[in-house]
Amino acid sequence: MSAQRLAALRGLRGALLVVDVQRSFADPAHLAHLDDDARSRTAAAVARTGDALALARAAGADVVWVQLRVPPDQPWPASNWLRGLGPDDPWPNEWEPCVEGTSGVEWYALAPAPGEPVVPKRTYDGFAGTGLARLLRERGVEWVAIAGLTSDCCVLETAGSAFTHGLRVVVLADATAAEDVRAHEAALLLLSLHSAVVADVEAVRALWPPAPGARARVAGEE
Repeated sequence: MSAQRLAALRGLRGALLVVDVQRSFADPAHLAHLDDDARSRTAAAVARTGDALALARAAGADVVWVQLRVPPDQPWPASNWLRGLGPDDPWPNEWEPCVEGTSGVEWYALAPAPGEPVVPKRTYDGFAGTGLARLLRERGVEWVAIAGLTSDCCVLETAGSAFTHGLRVVVLADATAAEDVRAHEAALLLLSLHSAVVADVEAVRALWPPAPGARARVAGEE
């Protein structure tokens, strides 16, 4: 059934959304709290996101980067409450991810190429309070493939929101990961039931054939 749904995307304009491949979530130096298996799965997901980037770029498909940016003077009260932080607790703490002005907010291993838009977000959802929906609509995008970090949080929320906005959604299972493999598997199951086709990078290769004379750009290439 998934193959049939993917085949139905041929001829439609698709985009790759790269979610939060930033040091706070991907750099081993920021992941000391994880075990070796979790760090290995994260590294593999980043590498496969790079493979998806190469496919999309070689095909001339739209690539949009979604980046968590946490202003250090604008706490997210609901998030802090959920994590048990009170109004008098110091914030941001040293473990707060992707705080502006820290290394955690920076891209890791991969980076936007010239002309690829970056959409900053404040919460998990790449569409909430951002111009992402308008950007995709103006480009005529009808479906999105989503890769990045993490599957149980920002990928999950962004994929569900993309579906709510009327986009056909493909989540690239091997190009995303979570700290807990059980959470990763649960997120993919929920997505497959309600809002997305869950596939691997190789499955979308036929949807992004290389444009004549094209070659994949590498991160940071001018």
